[in-house]
Amino acid sequence: MTRFGIDVLTALRLIEDDLPIAEGHQLVAPNVLRSHVLSHLYRAARRGELSHDAARVQLDRVSSMRVRLLGDRVSRAVAWKIAEELDWADTTAAEYVAVAKLQADAFITLDAELARRVEGVVAIAPFEALRAS
Repeated sequence: MTRFGIDVLTALRLIEDDLPIAEGHQLVAPNVLRSHVLSHLYRAARRGELSHDAARVQLDRVSSMRVRLLGDRVSRAVAWKIAEELDWADTTAAEYVAVAKLQADAFITLDAELARRVEGVVAIAPFEALRAS
């Protein structure tokens, strides 16, 4: 089994495209994932980029997404440390990186800048790895 840490952009792509995950892969993310997806979909609907109905369908999909959500004391402490070491203004992205570092074999993000910034902190895998067997 391969465990992948995912960020909000990866989760959104999975639910937008209704993509299946290859057998034997497991997804992990911080507890805040569903709240971040909710905020993203709400903003997209407000801007008219997505209909309210489409946003609600995607919100339902994230609720049924098979992802292990984590947020224990250790992952929060590691997120704090990562944000501090990388001199980030807040810990939002660091929470995703921390969960991946602690619980996953690799981190998948569609944010190229984030991937560049966490090089050496956590292994990065391409989105396509979720579909590989």
